[in-house]
Amino acid sequence: RIEKRLATGPRADVYKAYDTIHGIRVALKVANPDIVEDDFLDEFRHEARLSSKMEHHNVLPVQNASFIDGYFVIAMALGIETLGNRMTRRMSTERALDYATQALAAVAHAHAMKIIHCDVKPENFILFPDNRLRLTDFGFSKIAQHTVKASGSGTLGYLAPEQALGRPMFQSDVFALGLVIYQLFSGHLPDYPYRWPMPGYARIRGKLRRRTIAWLRKSLEFRHQDRYKDAVAMQNAFKDIRLKLTRRD
Repeated sequence: RIEKRLATGPRADVYKAYDTIHGIRVALKVANPDIVEDDFLDEFRHEARLSSKMEHHNVLPVQNASFIDGYFVIAMALGIETLGNRMTRRMSTERALDYATQALAAVAHAHAMKIIHCDVKPENFILFPDNRLRLTDFGFSKIAQHTVKASGSGTLGYLAPEQALGRPMFQSDVFALGLVIYQLFSGHLPDYPYRWPMPGYARIRGKLRRRTIAWLRKSLEFRHQDRYKDAVAMQNAFKDIRLKLTRRD
């Protein structure tokens, strides 16, 4: 039973709903009937199938996917808010580091499964009780092959340069995740041409150690060859930095 609309997008709307069978509230992602064609339906089916395979505590699983009265509907657990919403309010450096760590874990898991998300952004990280962050919306994702051909799908503002040209790769997710983490600590979303230092850098310097800033800068290199090869390598480098800082302290 639909209770209210949570978000509206070009491909789908998201609603808060009550599951009358299980007695819980859920989020429903409903494909826009005006643009439902075979390729769009394939995209939504693809999202449902990928999410069902992604067993990880920082990935939001699909509970159900089916046609209801001619609408293709994906049901998921209902979170509290998006990371984008949370970023509009003050948060401690420790909390931001916790969210960054969880976001890294989610994208790294996808990359370990050979999945390129292709739409990493704050609105696709959902917060749950106990500050758990979960990645959702695998609609644009591609299974990694030697050559990945795709349009410049994704969200403007978080697109890596090569993805905007239709060549998404693991490094594209690294770039988008770097933008999310930069925004998390600085309060600013950097713009093209991404020259360093970027807007908000003074706040970054006040919150992060030199090694962590260098790690973040590497993820935001304009040339994909200069970034971490994937989120697994990015996560490992981050863990190494945190471990060294802990030992020093």
